[in-house]
Amino acid sequence: MDMRAHDTPVATLADLLPGQHATITGLSGESELRTRLQSLGLRPGRRVTVVRRSRFGGPIQIRLGTSDLLIRPQQARTIFIK
Repeated sequence: MDMRAHDTPVATLADLLPGQHATITGLSGESELRTRLQSLGLRPGRRVTVVRRSRFGGPIQIRLGTSDLLIRPQQARTIFIK
């Protein structure tokens, strides 16, 4: 988990296990990364489900509506959820 203002823990997409779902609350990181993630449909308010996680820190398969995406764990850590 990431820490934000006043040391409050903030969950990220990287914290979810396969089968768990959440709603995106925000994105962090460089402007180019945020733009790329938003172009893939990863925007605040969207519901996302983790389908599976690869071993040894490999990509995370997520489902966004009817689309499945593979994202890197470091990208998943920039996607805040509730």
